[in-house]
Amino acid sequence: MSTGVLIVDDSHFMRNLLRQILEQDYRIIGEATNGAEAVKLYKEHDPDIVMMDIVMPKCNGIKATAAIKKIDPAARVIMCTSVGQREKMKLAVKAGADGYVTKPFEEPSVRKALTDVAAA
Repeated sequence: MSTGVLIVDDSHFMRNLLRQILEQDYRIIGEATNGAEAVKLYKEHDPDIVMMDIVMPKCNGIKATAAIKKIDPAARVIMCTSVGQREKMKLAVKAGADGYVTKPFEEPSVRKALTDVAAA
């Protein structure tokens, strides 16, 4: 069975980009546009890995990651951050993020982050 990934980003363009990079080797179990949707979909589908944007409306990626880790301490979350969001990344790690990739996404860095987190 292939690794199931939940993609979380408020940008349709970014979700599509991640889907294109990942769908060849991973099973995309769903997409969410904010952290609240991410938590709901996590509960419903129990993905192997969550690709989580940090800055989103309603519920940001840091709060959503903390909520998912509370539900499932073994959850694996990779944060997607824009260059220059160092302080937010520190908060994300504190919330339980297992890895991160920076935007704009480059396929090799996205694949490496998933491989590293899946192997952990």
